Amino acid sequence: MEISIRWLLIVWITFVGRLQALQIGVGIADVTGPSVGIPFMGYANIDQKGQGIHLRQFSRAFIVSEHNQNFVFISVDCGMIGNGLRKEVLKKLGQKFEDLYTVNNVMISGTHTHSAPGGFLMDFLFDVSTLGFNQETYSALTKGIVLSVERAHQNLKPGRIYKSVGILLNANINRSPTAYKENPEAERAKYEYDVDKQMVQLKFIDDNNKPMGMISWFAVHPTSMNYTNTLISTDNVGYASILFEKKMNPKGSLIGKGPFVAAFASTNLGDVSPNIMGARCQLTGNECEPNSSRCGNEKDLCIANGPGQDMFESTKIIAERLYGKALELWNSKSTEVTGDIRTIHQYVHMPSQTAKYTDPITKISKIVTGCLPAMGHSFAAGTTDGPGLFSFKQSQTMPDNPLWNMLTSTLATPSLNQTTCHGIKPILLTTGEMKFPFQWQPDIVSTQLALVGKIAIVCVPGEFTTMSGRRLRTALRKALQLEKDTDVIIAGLCNTYSDYITTPEEYQVQRYEGASTIFGPYTLPLYISQFEKLASKLKGVRGDMISPGPTPAEFFNKLISLAPPVVFDNPQWDYNFGDCTQQPPASVKIGSTVSVKFVAGHPRNNLRHEDTYLTVELLDGDWTVIATDADWETKFIWRRLSFFAGTSEVEIKWTIEPHVKPGYYRIRHFGTFKYISGSKEEYNGTTQVFKVTKF
Repeated sequence: MEISIRWLLIVWITFVGRLQALQIGVGIADVTGPSVGIPFMGYANIDQKGQGIHLRQFSRAFIVSEHNQNFVFISVDCGMIGNGLRKEVLKKLGQKFEDLYTVNNVMISGTHTHSAPGGFLMDFLFDVSTLGFNQETYSALTKGIVLSVERAHQNLKPGRIYKSVGILLNANINRSPTAYKENPEAERAKYEYDVDKQMVQLKFIDDNNKPMGMISWFAVHPTSMNYTNTLISTDNVGYASILFEKKMNPKGSLIGKGPFVAAFASTNLGDVSPNIMGARCQLTGNECEPNSSRCGNEKDLCIANGPGQDMFESTKIIAERLYGKALELWNSKSTEVTGDIRTIHQYVHMPSQTAKYTDPITKISKIVTGCLPAMGHSFAAGTTDGPGLFSFKQSQTMPDNPLWNMLTSTLATPSLNQTTCHGIKPILLTTGEMKFPFQWQPDIVSTQLALVGKIAIVCVPGEFTTMSGRRLRTALRKALQLEKDTDVIIAGLCNTYSDYITTPEEYQVQRYEGASTIFGPYTLPLYISQFEKLASKLKGVRGDMISPGPTPAEFFNKLISLAPPVVFDNPQWDYNFGDCTQQPPASVKIGSTVSVKFVAGHPRNNLRHEDTYLTVELLDGDWTVIATDADWETKFIWRRLSFFAGTSEVEIKWTIEPHVKPGYYRIRHFGTFKYISGSKEEYNGTTQVFKVTKF
């Protein structure tokens, strides 16, 4: 009996000790930027200015803590992350938590939606198409990211992590297959598809088996919403997050308010499109020329579409497929992730990096170096997800446009070292040699690696193509002695944005991705070498010390902002702010769309974080909010009626989904108007009550 009691005591102490060792916290916060007037970041189309909201942006934070070792992974509904933004986030986290969450253990990854406001990267080339630096966007992202980490920290509790992997078909295609085919045939033969089809999921539950959150990584561009969209949207991955959170959170929870947090994070999506019907010439319907992605008629654009009839339907279909596979993985057999937590980080100056590179065909080895940043001519051609302007085309290795050659010479003529270093790339913008008005693209990037048990998460500062990601995963699996390539998770667009990373072979054909590989043809081998160095340092029990590397430059005193401020607002003649000028019908059927209009102020007067510009409310004893401007079925659209008079209106659309309960409803609008003196005042308005019926 004494032996049994002693044995039970040892088991109990061991069990309790394990529970107390691993702490997990999840948190979500609103990061929605200015919804009107600021161009979106992604398609580099200055005419794509925001006109409202379809889906709000969120930051989703996950903290894993074990024996005073912490790792924070943050997935943010934005285009990408910049050095300056991350530095500000770390500064504010340091003010709140001292040295708990630092440059070494905080990893911030952008989902890469192309339908969110820009102006926060603080590199001239990236912000020039968004009217320069925008303090509102920058502040919204900073505050929201920090708040999501605070909430995750407050929610820390004993928990467990599980990993699962599954194959998802019919959700992505390679948008540059001709470049992919330049990779060695023997290498391509190892893989069934020319894009990654595996979804990798980490599942977080507490020790009462209550779901806390999950992160799913699947390679796909959030470009289902195309370059004509002017409503803030988190695109396919953002809506997939919403669907999963609505499934897991208590019934009636509003979006962004429930305890369960689901992130669909970016990975090696560089050459991967969600527009699975493929590219076609829009005027003729003919197939595009495969190498250049051009049509015979210069006015005919080569654009990829699908799978829906329009961008909203396509976004919904891809999101539902992502959500469906993630839910299947959640409910399937998974492997528990156990072991130490280790993190390592280093800034590196890419142009001065060197590495040993062995040609996969000839097997000849040589020492390769990085280049100062530069963009090739094919960069200006855009992609089949969002074509560029003028006469540029992809796969352009010989610049044949005298006008653009003259522009290159006028802005800055590439030096001989640059042209030699970048090889076959014809340089359109030698951004690394252009210093006016300040840095055009980063030359110092963040590299970071985390180990959670036998799972490695590698933070890559850009968009790795499919094969680039495969090579990196294989190299790190070997370096860290992990069992499978899927034990290495690539977190894309992470900490720093430095455009694309192709394989040296893909670089040679100079598609968009190769032309945007800014550190030259050997960018990928340089990154692989750097991450192998980090892996070797991380093999110790807690990771060896490593130099922090060079500090990225700051440009706060040089930033340019061309976005016009809000001067003042006026109501329309004989109206007050919040008055409803277009009422809903007295009765509407499920499946229809209700459209109402209100006299409005400018939405930039108040971004209404953790709040909403609209509510749809059901009379159920009392008025109950059933939808906000973060819901898929609502659209918040703002229009300036007169710039000189300062008048504007908002239109709110609500599509009544089949699950909506018949009954009596109303729609409300909340806003803020600005006096000419600069002071502001809040207002609200409400429609008449209307009835929703089944038939």
